[in-house]
Amino acid sequence: MAKLKDVKVRLDLPFIGKVEGTWEPDKDQQRAAWEMHVELVTRISIIGLGRDEGVLREALSSLYSLFGSTREILRRYGPTLAKQQGGTISFGYLAVAVLNTVLRPLLAKWHPELAGYEATRPATGSVVEHERSWPAAVELRADLEKARRILVEYADLLAEVAGVPALIIPAEARPGKDE
Repeated sequence: MAKLKDVKVRLDLPFIGKVEGTWEPDKDQQRAAWEMHVELVTRISIIGLGRDEGVLREALSSLYSLFGSTREILRRYGPTLAKQQGGTISFGYLAVAVLNTVLRPLLAKWHPELAGYEATRPATGSVVEHERSWPAAVELRADLEKARRILVEYADLLAEVAGVPALIIPAEARPGKDE
């Protein structure tokens, strides 16, 4: 990875508001940014779900697994990921802020709501059909989309810190999107 300069951070997070400042990444933060970027861009969290695509339970589970991935990265590189000098921003701060302001509220609301609805599925019914007939599915998809937009900004920032181009394929370039 290339030696990185300071990166300007501007990310709008729920509850916190605008997170603005300078990130002065060291090698560990740069590596952690790369690892987190990979975690984000290889999940539905960044790609998003079309109206009739995917399974909501799988989307929530994928987002939930980001907690474990983030914890693993934070433990692997240790306290250097949290170091902030003179008001600068760090990987640790951003990673925990995204978990606690974007993902935790979404999952705390929707995991139990969806589980309650899933419990009403007839034994012979399709999981997909049952889920798509759920009146709250539209609201959950809207909440997933709001989170996705923030996660895309976060992933782009992580790519910049890692010194690589963002690995996100634009929605219009994905298969099946031109129909």
